[in-house]
Formats: sequence, C-alpha cells, structure tokens
Amino acid sequence: MKRNLYKVLFGLSWAILLLSVILFLTNNHGPAQVVIILFFIALALGVRSFDATRGLSYTISIFTGVAAAMFYPQYFVSVGNFRFSLLIVPLLQLIMFGMGSQMSFRDFVGIIKMPKGVIIGIIAQFSIMPLVALTIATVFSFPPEISAGIILIGCVPSGLASNVMSFLARANVPLSVTLSAITTLLSPLIAPVLMKYLAGTMIEVNVWKMMLDMLNMIILPIVAGFLFNLILNLKATPRKSVVLQFLLFPVIMVLTSLIYVKVSGAGLPGFLTYFARRMGLFYLMPVIAAYLFIYLFRNDKKIMDTILSYVSMIGIAVIVVVITAAGRESLLVVGIGLLLTSLIHNLSGYSLGYLLAVLFKMPEKDRRTIAFEVGMQNGGLASGLALEMGRIATVGLAPAIFGPLMNITGSVLANFWRGRPTREDVAQGEP
Repeated sequence: MKRNLYKVLFGLSWAILLLSVILFLTNNHGPAQVVIILFFIALALGVRSFDATRGLSYTISIFTGVAAAMFYPQYFVSVGNFRFSLLIVPLLQLIMFGMGSQMSFRDFVGIIKMPKGVIIGIIAQFSIMPLVALTIATVFSFPPEISAGIILIGCVPSGLASNVMSFLARANVPLSVTLSAITTLLSPLIAPVLMKYLAGTMIEVNVWKMMLDMLNMIILPIVAGFLFNLILNLKATPRKSVVLQFLLFPVIMVLTSLIYVKVSGAGLPGFLTYFARRMGLFYLMPVIAAYLFIYLFRNDKKIMDTILSYVSMIGIAVIVVVITAAGRESLLVVGIGLLLTSLIHNLSGYSLGYLLAVLFKMPEKDRRTIAFEVGMQNGGLASGLALEMGRIATVGLAPAIFGPLMNITGSVLANFWRGRPTREDVAQGEP
C-alpha cells in the first residue's frame, strides 16, 4: 500500500514540475517557487517506489532544502540574534563522532593485509583531487574565493558515503573503510599544506590554524567515538588494548593543545585551560555517554546505529541548506558554472582513481574502491573549514554543491557496477 502511494507521488511530481514551468512562463514567480519545493518533496517520496532509485530519496530531500534556501534564504540564515551557521561545526563533530563510534583499532588491520591498496589509495586521494581542482580553478574564471573553495573540496579526505557506495558496488569494503579512516586521520597534516601551496594566492591560509580546526572538527570527535565504542565493547577488548587507548587519547589532546598555543600565543595557563576543556568534552563526556547508553538501552547496537544515522543525515542536510542560504547571492552569479565544474571534478576523481588502480594492476574490487575513495570527498569538513575561515558564503559554496552531487553520481555508478559482478564474485559463485 505504501509503495502504491509512492508510485502515485512519483507520477504526480512530474505534473507538479510542469505546473511550475507554466507558472514561471506566466510570470507567477511566487507561486512557482512554492510549487518547485512541492515537486522535490513529491519526487523524494516517489523515487522510493523503485528499488533502483530508492537510495536517491535522501539526496533529493536535500535538494528540497536547497530550493527552499534559494527562494526564501531569510528563514535559513538566522532566527533572532542566533545565526544558523553556528550549527555547522557542532553538527560536523557529531557526524565525526558517529564515524568514530563505528570504528576500532581492528579497522586499521587493513594496512597490514592490503598495503598496496592502502598506499595507492592515500597517494591518489591527496594528489588527484587537489590537482584536478587546481586545473579547474585555473581554467575557469571564478572569483578567487570561489576557486579556493573548489581547491578546498579537493584537499579534504574522502567522505563517509564512499563506504556505502563501495558496498553497493560489490567493491572492497574493508579497503574502503581503512582508506576513509586513514585519510581522515592524515588530513590535518596534509590538507592545510596543500591549501597553502595551491590556494595561498587566492585566500589567506594559516596552516597551523587550519590544522587546529581540523583536529577539533574531525580528529577529537573521532577519538571521542573511539572511546564510546571502547566502553560499549569493554568486555570483548583485550586489556592491553584498553590500557593503550586510554593512555594514547590524552596524548592527542596534549598535541592539540600545543598547536593551540602555537596559533594563539597563549602561555601555560591557556594551555592547561584548553587541555582541560578538550579532556572534558572529548574524553570524559563520551565515557559517561557510553555508560548511560548501556544503562538506558542495554547496549543495543541497532538503536545506536539508527540514532547516529539520523544525526548524520540531518546534520549534512542542515549544513548544505545553511550554506546555500548564506551564499545565495554568489550562487546566482556562478551557480551553473560551479555545478558544471563540481561535476567535472567529481567524475574526474572516479575516472582517474579507477585508471590509476588499473595501471597498478589491482583487482576489480579494489579499482572500484579507489574510484569511490578518490571521487567522493568530505563536503561537511570542507564546509566547516570555510566557516572557520569566515568565508562560508564564498569558499563554502563548492563543498555545498559537491556533496549532494557526488551522492547522485555515486549512486548511479554503484548501481551500474552492482549489476556487473567482478571475477572474484563469479569465482565465489555470487550472482
């Protein structure tokens, strides 16, 4: 019954789109804007009636928010004295916490088991997308800050969606998870340097400040997620591993605090205050939260996965909508061109990543994985960095467009590969 309703909405969505075109052509722009939003709502529900397009429902929902932000930006910029852009970093930290809570040290075993794939993946991640971005920024005559945003999305690590797409595409999921984890952990060391050398003439890039921002936005929340996961699986984790992790994570807090001193010029009191805050927020709170979760939900992993999935989806949607509203005026000028270059950037990542894997004679499963890891970037992180630079309405535009776009192209590519089993699948008798 629900599927029949979705089919009705799918057919109705195209009638609504036709109505919006008629309204625009007759200069009824106000009603047309409302109708376009209704079109995206109906389409987001309608695509759920088909197995092949069900995965696009969330992405189309984001386009619903984007359309609303373009037509009515005043509702997505602020309410009273509170600016919605202040939500971006906390939401990104929650998303990274969710990533960390699904991980453990076992996820890094892939470095030993698949060293070739990991090394090639890391090199591809931090070379192909930054260089393609620089080429695009050089060829297309965007304003400097818009070009810097294109380079920024090229310098950040792979996005979490790459793991999902690798699974759907019958790729090497363990390699995908390992690469996402390692490139994310390496990114605070590599991405600021890349930005300095590739975009330093377009905007001012403070390498140490950017490194500190990335540590606070991704590394420390991931550490918090690690701790949360460690407490949930305390009985099943070897005692040596537990002790090592409880000792290692404060060291990361110390290093972050030292970088803070480097950036701010604070003395010992500033260092101690900053360290105490990091320990409270990213060390003590996740431990307390884990014990509360065990007490309230009896350590039910399904409940945790559901909560974190919704937090991630809502967080990404809010980030994209807020950036769209903030950068509406710039988007009206460069929107089509930026959409085109984002598509070129994204497809180049898939293509060049796959070709590099072919060049090194990697198995088909690994080729698909490298393609997704290179082509799909962490748009949320790039958006957070743009906010910390104070340029969310310009530098943040390319990440805001790239994120939803890569989910569409990634879904199409994953479904294409899903219908084409690899030799490994055939050898194992999989359909």
